[in-house]
Amino acid sequence: MHLAIVIPVYNESAVIKKVIAGLPKKIKGINQISVLTVDDGSTDNSASQINSTQAILISHPANLGVGCATATGLEAAKRIGADIAVTFDGDGQHNPSDISKVITPILNKKADLVIGTRLINAQGMPLYKKIGNFGLNFITFLLSRKWTSDSQSGFKAFSKNALWKMEFATAGYEFCSEIIIEAAHNKLKISEVPIKVIYNHYSKKKGQPFFNGVNIVVKLIFKKITG
Repeated sequence: MHLAIVIPVYNESAVIKKVIAGLPKKIKGINQISVLTVDDGSTDNSASQINSTQAILISHPANLGVGCATATGLEAAKRIGADIAVTFDGDGQHNPSDISKVITPILNKKADLVIGTRLINAQGMPLYKKIGNFGLNFITFLLSRKWTSDSQSGFKAFSKNALWKMEFATAGYEFCSEIIIEAAHNKLKISEVPIKVIYNHYSKKKGQPFFNGVNIVVKLIFKKITG
């Protein structure tokens, strides 16, 4: 089984090398691991930091948005023949040891999309994030008819079947909801597993401001109306 770890990157030079170094080299049930980073038009030296590692670097000429960067990485995972793809944040908030947990339902053929949820055990998550995530979970449910506890998690795993069936059209953070909507539309099996998130000053600083949540709702509704 070939696992692709997809990391969207935008101005993460302070931490990206450490994030890549911390990724597992071996995972039970996996015989090949590829790390695919997508530099989304960073203006710092993220690219040079990545180039000093064994990770594959894909570069956008400009900042197109985290949705575009993630979609680029997932397309690359398809091209290299990955059986499973995992999306993993580049800011250091995700725990690499959770990768094995997130892909297990796919390895066991119990899911096509697995969401690493921060909200089953939300210790350390700021209250405003909990409230904002609940609102976005509800909007995602209305558009997908599938309830998930953490629709906005950037830590997700995709089976090969999911990679080839899902099509994406959004560029920003609304991409997280679009993944669930697409999975539900394609009648894919969706599962959730709890993950631990590392909340520090850096990862909190990189988080979404409130207006991003409003923007996500507007874009999702517009996409639903326009098809």
